[in-house]
Amino acid sequence: MHDSTGKVAAITGGASGIGFAFAQRWLAQGGRVVLLDFNSDGLGVAVDQLGGATVARGVLTDVSNRASVDDAFATIADIEGRLDVGLNCAGISNPGPTSEMEDEAWVRLVDIHLSGTMRACRAAFPLMKLGGGGSIINMSSVATRLGMPKRASYNASKAGIDGLTRSLAVEWVGDNIRVNSVAPGYVRTAFTDHLITQGQLNVAPIVARTPMARFAEPEEIAASIAFLASSDASYVTGATLHVDGGMTVDGAWYG
Repeated sequence: MHDSTGKVAAITGGASGIGFAFAQRWLAQGGRVVLLDFNSDGLGVAVDQLGGATVARGVLTDVSNRASVDDAFATIADIEGRLDVGLNCAGISNPGPTSEMEDEAWVRLVDIHLSGTMRACRAAFPLMKLGGGGSIINMSSVATRLGMPKRASYNASKAGIDGLTRSLAVEWVGDNIRVNSVAPGYVRTAFTDHLITQGQLNVAPIVARTPMARFAEPEEIAASIAFLASSDASYVTGATLHVDGGMTVDGAWYG
């Protein structure tokens, strides 16, 4: 593990899933976390599970609202006084036929995933610049490389996140801020389990399509995020790291 002593990470969607797994790892490395999440009950539980207010803090945050995001990062400036890492995990899923999709459903998902990521990056920038630099990691997906039916808004927003990542990487490099994204395959989180229970996700074909023949664990994605957050990735910016068990490169269907 890397040494994160004295460093602060802000995590949108941090009360559960990959964001929470990274929070656990960051604390194990000696850092401090600020969880920004829309789930007020989940925030309290997550902070307690992480060890309480001495190492973690939760801020109720709606990434679809600029004032909410800006206010959340203002508390980091006031309380922690620094920001070293920003991880953007906030998101939802709403699969369905595109021909039947309402404009409101499209706009809501894209606003949370893509625009929410932009808002958090924008709010993190002045804090990181003031501190001499930092690392931002955005949550992409294998959906940027695969044509996944009934997930047009999700695929489009994740592809947009990769584009945003590359743009910010070039724009902010002079301020010593590295911006990268991580593109996981299917990860076994509570959110994924909910989709499986609701019949919106079929495990068998996903496992069959993945060369490693399994879902990822949240801790495996968190480890890749930790690399991009660390000085070991000091020459890495504008990259998308696929952590997908080989799903997006598998050509075995041909053989």
